[in-house]
Formats: sequence, structure tokens, C-alpha cells
Amino acid sequence: MKIRSLLRHSALLLPAIALLGCSRTASDSTIPGSEAGEVPGIAVPDYASLQLPEKPNILWLVAEDLSPYIAAYGDSTVPTPNLDRLAAEGVRYTRLFSPSGVCAPSRAAIALGMYPTRAGAMHMRTGPWWDFYHELQDTVWQGGRRIYEALPPAGTHMHSTLLREAGYYATNHSKQDYQFRAEMTAWDASGDTAHWRNRTNPAQPFFAIFNFGVTHESQIWGRANDSLQVPADLPVKVPPYLPDTPTVRQDLRRLYSNIVLMDRQVGEILSQLEADGLLDETIIFWYTDHGGVLPRSKRTLYDTGLQVPLLVRFPGAQLAGQDDGQLLSFVDFKPTLLSLAGMQPPDGLDGKPWLGRYREPVPREYIHAAADDFDGCCHGRLRAVRDYRYKYIRNYLPEQPWYQPVPYREQMASMRELLELQQAGSLDSIQLQWFGTGQNPEALFDTRADPLELRNLVSDPAHAAKLGELRRELDRWIEDTGDLGMQPEREYLESIWPGGKQPVTSLPTIGESDEGLALDCATEGAAIGYQWVVPGGEPKWAWQPYTGPVSPEPGMELMARAHRIGYVPSKTVRYLPR
Repeated sequence: MKIRSLLRHSALLLPAIALLGCSRTASDSTIPGSEAGEVPGIAVPDYASLQLPEKPNILWLVAEDLSPYIAAYGDSTVPTPNLDRLAAEGVRYTRLFSPSGVCAPSRAAIALGMYPTRAGAMHMRTGPWWDFYHELQDTVWQGGRRIYEALPPAGTHMHSTLLREAGYYATNHSKQDYQFRAEMTAWDASGDTAHWRNRTNPAQPFFAIFNFGVTHESQIWGRANDSLQVPADLPVKVPPYLPDTPTVRQDLRRLYSNIVLMDRQVGEILSQLEADGLLDETIIFWYTDHGGVLPRSKRTLYDTGLQVPLLVRFPGAQLAGQDDGQLLSFVDFKPTLLSLAGMQPPDGLDGKPWLGRYREPVPREYIHAAADDFDGCCHGRLRAVRDYRYKYIRNYLPEQPWYQPVPYREQMASMRELLELQQAGSLDSIQLQWFGTGQNPEALFDTRADPLELRNLVSDPAHAAKLGELRRELDRWIEDTGDLGMQPEREYLESIWPGGKQPVTSLPTIGESDEGLALDCATEGAAIGYQWVVPGGEPKWAWQPYTGPVSPEPGMELMARAHRIGYVPSKTVRYLPR
């Protein structure tokens, strides 16, 4: 088809690629939530046919700040042979969205299976939560704000904690940044040396994450003086909401250069997996943490900020070359991960599994997203809902433009130039939309006819029914999730830390029983970790999740600690069995 040929050479129309596909195959299924004839033949593979190990290895390869600017999604600007291989041997997902256009809330949603607005993780960001053992040097954070941790409902545990409880070896290499201190029992290892190869039992199933920061927003300016991995005159398409200038084109070339580097890094991990003979015992996810990375993408509720690529390779390359066109959200990742490991997802999650033993066959009708405060400098309150065709955005602070003056982003040359041209009155009407004030507090976009979301249809009588439907759905979602972003950040902080004092997890208790040593904690929903040490010895980095009575180890002392996400972890208690 001519249109597919066009898309393969155009970064400009990438958001449309997810709706059109790229000559791949899958079975058809009926998708709810769409008007008759609007979304015919949505592709959903036959997941019931998958033959998987009882507890497969699961590998997540995560690039940062990247929309679907790769050949597998129609943009052949640069070669990505390793991602091409994953696409050819796996399933390509064409409608995956983050509930946030920025990393920390997005990562909270993935780890918890909850919307950031339910978990209190909506404001970017709450503090420097890079590691469980990170020691705060101050209580003041960006913009003079108080450092705090998001406080999800009691009993909420990270995805990796639950997998470790089921016998998995869980590693993270290496970014955390969840809006809270990582749960004490979350990882066997997290850091620059974390790897499945470090497990002592090679038969133990693993869950391993590798993060690739080379595509992060900061690497547009951070690598500005590095050699490009692409030709200096590489032709690039500039979207109409940005000015077509040498500065913007150069930042686009840097973006594609960083994609080339990321693809090589992905290839290194895949080569290690193959060298270990584990390729066909492992389910591989490659995805990005939200859209990006040039102006009017990251941090926004446009598809350029929310829509992300996802490639999944199953053992034996099952379902190779197929597409999945159902709507998916990052809140679906945790329940899907648990379902693939044979575990029933717990109650209270916002997502639902689309793979594994507990797969729910009826796809979702909508995805939802929010944008709140950024870096202590910018206060926003936008909400969005999207079905298979239409996107509705509501701005609760319409006196403010959708653009937020984030100093971090203004280190990018193209962002600075955009601001200079705006001040000089040199932007056209499309490029000025992002900066407009006094706008209609609502927007409705037909993402099929207008994939870059440039034409607001909210006043078009022909779309009144769809507008009403999405208004009602957004209201329902906000009420159902108890949207914590509807109050100012300082009010939320006071509600979880009265008087500015963070709650502390109670000390665990240890008692002897016929079954062994029983551990408990008075703090509702806290995880308990333990380990054995020589009497008086120091604990190691990783704490074993407690799931039931443990047998004493002769001559060893038991150490235990408790932690509820959002609370200060407890002190350590010691117990020397009789």
C-alpha cells in the first residue's frame, strides 16, 4: 500500500502507524468501546495457543523517553537490527500507553499495577529515590518542596517482591525512581552489576530488568558534542508543531543516533542470553517508559507523550510476526507479569493481565492518563481518556497553557530555540497551540484523522456524542480511583505525613512455633524481610521476603526488618534461636 510506504519513511506520521499496521498478521477479535465500523478487525494473537514453562524467565529491556521511532513501527530512518529481530520473532503491540508522560509516575504504575493518581505518585518527582539504601542529605527538594514518598494503599507490594515470594531471582539494572523508596524486599540485586548470571542456582527462574538511559531526554544535550552514529546530513522529518530549523534537525539526528546506540546495547543483552542457552526459556519484553523526547512529547498527554512501543518475544518465537492492537496500559504490566509466572494477581490493582494463566480475554475499552506538577516549578492538572480512535483531554487549570516551563527541558537546544521564536512572534499557528493561554479547558481529537492531535473537535456538533461519552468516562475514572492529584501537593503531603512527619514501619516480632520461627508486623500491609547471619554479623544487601514460618539454621542468628511502601523502614531486630 502506498500509505505504508510513506509511513516507513516518515517520522512525522508515527502516531498513525499504530492504527495502520505494517503488514503483520494476527487473528481478529471484537473490541468493545468503539462505534460500529470505526475499528474493524483489531488484531489480537491467539494467546491460548502459547506453550510456556510453568515459571518462565522474564526479561524486560527498557529504553527511556522514546516514542515508536523505530523500523518495526514504520520509521526506517536508522537501522535497528536487534529490535527488528525481536519484532520479527515476536508480537508487536500497537496501542500501549503510559498513564503519565514522564518517568517516575510511569515507573510507579508499572511496579504497582496502579494509576499514579491512586497511589499518590502523580507529581514529578517526590524525591531522589534511587535506591532503598539511599541516604537523604536534606529534606528540601526541587523548587523548595519537601521530599516525601508516595503512599499507596496498605498491602501494596512491588511486582518484583511478589515474584521473589514465588521463588524468582529478581534483578534491576539499574534505575529505580518509583516515587518512593523501593520496597526492601523488591530485589535480589539492583545496581550496575545486577544480572541474572549472579544467581547461585542456575535452575532458579529469573525476572531481570535492564534500563537503557542512552535515549533519555538529557542525552540530546549531554551527547551534543559526541560523534553522531548517523550521517551528519541524515534526512529527518520535522513534525509541524516544531519549526524546521537546523537546530531542530540536529536534535532529531541526535535522537536517532542515540537509538542506534540503544539498539546495540539491546543486542549485547540478547547475545548474553543466547550464550547462556536461555533464549528459548525466556519471555522478552522491550518497551520504553513513555513517549519523547523532543518538545511537545515527554510530559504531555498527547500520544507523543503517552504512546510507547512494545515488542514481546516468546520462547521458540511463538506467535512470531503478529500484531496485538488492543488498548493496553502500563497498569496492566504487573498483573500480566504475575500471570505469566502462574500467580493470580492480587485484588486492588487497576490493571488486568492480557497474558498468562489468568489472562482476561476481554480487552479494555479505554486508557487513562494524568499530568500534574513537574520538578517543583510547574503546577498542572490535566486528565485524559482515550478509546481506539478518540482522545479527550481536560485542563483543570485553563488559565495556564499546556506548555510547562520546565528548566530541565530547556537545556535542549531545540526547546530554547522554540521559546526564542515564540517570543519573537515567528511561530505559525500550529506551533503556537502548545503555548496558548485562555484555551478551551477541553480538547477532543480524532487520532485516526489527526494523529498529531492538532485539531480540537470539542465544539464540533458532529462529535457531541463522543464528547459526552468520554466526559462521562473521565469523570467515572477520577471518582473510581480517588484521584489524589485533585488536591494541591502540599495538601496531599499533609494527609499522609501529618505535621510533616513520615510514619514509621513497626518493628517485626519473632516467635517460635511448631512450624518454625514466625514473623509478624503491626503495620498493616508491611513486607517483612529476613536473613541469617553469624551471631553479631552484619546483614547483606538483599532481604528474603517472609512468606511463612522459617526453620532455624544451626549456629546462625536471624535478622528481620519490615517495610511498608511510603513509610520509614523499621529498624532491624535480631533473634538467636534456642
